Amino acid sequence: MTTIRFQADADLRQAIVTGTLRRQPSIDFQSANEAGLEGVKDPEVLAIAARDSRVLVTHDRKTMPIEFGQFITSKNSSGVLILAQNLPISEAIEAIILVWEASTAEEWINQIMTFPL
Repeated sequence: MTTIRFQADADLRQAIVTGTLRRQPSIDFQSANEAGLEGVKDPEVLAIAARDSRVLVTHDRKTMPIEFGQFITSKNSSGVLILAQNLPISEAIEAIILVWEASTAEEWINQIMTFPL
């Protein structure tokens, strides 16, 4: 069982990444800036996250589910967690920490989840 590692999408509020790392410093959560994702199209973002074995965390409810569905027809994904744009930062942080504590990386392969449901 492998611990989940996270990758922030370029649209994810940086305060969520910063707050998560402040609350749980042992979480491996790479910012979009660290991964060079600014301006990168969804299929490539999914490929980068998969290559690095990271669950992608995004606010993109519009195009990411479609791109994810197309991506997993030919490749494996490490998973996608979609957080509602209007979700308070504290609740987003709690959701990420809960996912990290309660599941393994293997459970997220080719899975997509929105929060709140």
